[in-house]
Amino acid sequence: MIRVIYVLIIAGLVAIDRVAKIAAVSALKSGDTKEFLFGLFQLRYTENTGAAFSSFSDNKVILIVFTSLVIALCLFVLMTNKVRSKAASVCLLLIVSGGIGNLIDRVANGFVVDFIEPLFMNFAVFNVADIFITVGGILLICYEIYTLISEKKQSKENKAEDND
Repeated sequence: MIRVIYVLIIAGLVAIDRVAKIAAVSALKSGDTKEFLFGLFQLRYTENTGAAFSSFSDNKVILIVFTSLVIALCLFVLMTNKVRSKAASVCLLLIVSGGIGNLIDRVANGFVVDFIEPLFMNFAVFNVADIFITVGGILLICYEIYTLISEKKQSKENKAEDND
């Protein structure tokens, strides 16, 4: 049952990304820009042939293979119940959903549609899938650090009890 829920969550998040990208293409491809969130961001259509910060630009095959491998690994871990934590599962679901969203663009178009541009700092233009990947990745790192610290603390407490 949990696998079905995972698939539905992934499908829902990918759909959100797809709808946002379709809307961006429709509204912004002509070159229009629109500020939002009190002028902190603007919507501006761009085509990214690379990965994060346009790294690996014009290396479509490498990016498709790498993204597919990461998605497959995360799905394997999720679907084989290797993850015992709901928090870690949510992180992997976000990473998979974002990866699929960008993979669809890359396979269909040869580039990823980006459209959210921060105006308060010099930063890359990004999309909803990128947000999923980044939030999932950061939260997974935080969760793993928390887990390591907790296990180390528990180990110290167990040693202290054994010495008493």
